[in-house]
Parts: sequence; structure tokens; C-alpha cells
Amino acid sequence: MDQRIDYQEKYPELIKGMLEIEKQIRQSKLNPSIYELVKLRASQINGCAYCIDMHSKDARANGESEQRLYALSAWRETPFFSDRERTALEYTETLTLIAEKEVSDRSFEQLRLYFDEDEVMALTMAIVAINGWNRLAISMRVPPGTYQTNHKS
Repeated sequence: MDQRIDYQEKYPELIKGMLEIEKQIRQSKLNPSIYELVKLRASQINGCAYCIDMHSKDARANGESEQRLYALSAWRETPFFSDRERTALEYTETLTLIAEKEVSDRSFEQLRLYFDEDEVMALTMAIVAINGWNRLAISMRVPPGTYQTNHKS
């Protein structure tokens, strides 16, 4: 499968805004582990092989355990995730599948139990951004396996 358009090389100005969003999220109070889990989980749901490869590498580089990465797609059935992480993962699934799911008042209240307003906004923008990146990488057929992490453990 050949990449259709190398948007990072040919159209850096078009993705500049998305990169700025990522920078702002990384500078926020959002826990880096949750940030990587959210990006990986949304990528699993969307079937984005490139982003799954990228975010599993970044999560490992940031100290995430293999056990939790392997269990992420079945997070509800495992004891490996905290209530805070479970809430973030549930919110990720809801926003990623927003056409099928509702962001109910009850689920938003649950979110606010574990995250302050700044974190809720950073988490929401992280989910919005990864869904955008997934759609870009899938439509342009970015080849998985080519990403090299620059994160430090």
C-alpha cells in the first residue's frame, strides 16, 4: 500500500494548526500516560494502523507497561486501569463514536469527578485531535512502522 500524499512534507502549513493543538495539550496538566492511552484507544477504534504503531511506541517510551498496552482494547475487563483512566477511556470512546453515543450529563459529571475543567478541555482536545489525525493518516495511507519516537522515558 503506497502513501497517497505525504502531507507532512508537502503541506506543512495545512497541518500547522493541528501540531499547535498537540503542543498545547502536551503543555497542559493532562497526565502524559492518559494522553497516550487516549490516543492509542481512539486509534484502535478507528483502525488507524499508523497511529496505533506511533502511540504504542510513544507510550512505551514514556514507561507504559506492555500488559496495559496489550489489554487496552479490553480495558473494561481488566484490573489494570484506575478509575480516572477508565473515565478517560470511556470519554474517548464516546467522543470517537459520537454519532452512535451521547455525551450524557451523567457521563460528563463522572468526568468532572476525576478531571478539573482545564484537564477536561485538554482531554477533549486530545480526543478531537487524534480523531482528526486518524482520518488524515487513513485517507492518505500513511505506512505503519515508519514512525520513530522522539519521546524520552
